[in-house]
Amino acid sequence: MKTAEERRSQLETRRAELIERMEAVEAELETHNTRDWEDAATEREQDEVLEGMGLSAQAEVVRIDAALDRIASGEYGHCAVCGTRISEERLDLLPFTPFCRNCAR
Repeated sequence: MKTAEERRSQLETRRAELIERMEAVEAELETHNTRDWEDAATEREQDEVLEGMGLSAQAEVVRIDAALDRIASGEYGHCAVCGTRISEERLDLLPFTPFCRNCAR
């Protein structure tokens, strides 16, 4: 069973990785300025994939920040809906989840 401090460290590490990824995506998007039509079309497709990755990372950072707030308030590991303890297995898979398996359905 991981302690709240271990979970906090895990979440902070993942958050830092996501921030780094978002910065890399942003930098990559800024480099695309081709004037050739075919290259521009290819870049646009790549940009859409990168933007999706960036949005996904942003959403995960929001969930991580909420989990860090729950750790700080002592509510982490308890379902936000029913209040029961979230299983360790579930927290291992989704350390930022605010819901037990039953309420997540």
